[in-house]
Amino acid sequence: MVKPLVKHNIVKKRKKKFIRHQSDQFMRIARSSWRRPKGIDSRVRRRFKGQIKLANIGYGTDKRFRHILPCGFKKFRVSNVKELEVLLMHNRTYAAEIAHNVSLKKRKEIILRAAQLNIKVTNAKAKITTEEKE
Repeated sequence: MVKPLVKHNIVKKRKKKFIRHQSDQFMRIARSSWRRPKGIDSRVRRRFKGQIKLANIGYGTDKRFRHILPCGFKKFRVSNVKELEVLLMHNRTYAAEIAHNVSLKKRKEIILRAAQLNIKVTNAKAKITTEEKE
């Protein structure tokens, strides 16, 4: 089993999602994503005490930990066996992720070759377990 070159403890500045202003009052925007308040009298935009937090650049992830999976690797999408060769020298930094539109036959070939090259595949069990049951 290949291990990442460096495994950091990722520190999140905020774990809660930013909710849209007044999304608790209106059902039509209850499940909607973050939108910046733009009203001229908006308490949230003017950052009054006790209001919901505004999303801003200060909450961004540290550059060293950006795009890193919990296992310590970065993702690299692979569609065929030849694309695995790119990861040969970077197998401690990047992990292969098989694209969603790859067939079962090709998936098995990719997984087999990845094991030979000592490359981690993040979704190695995807589609294979469901196809065998049917």
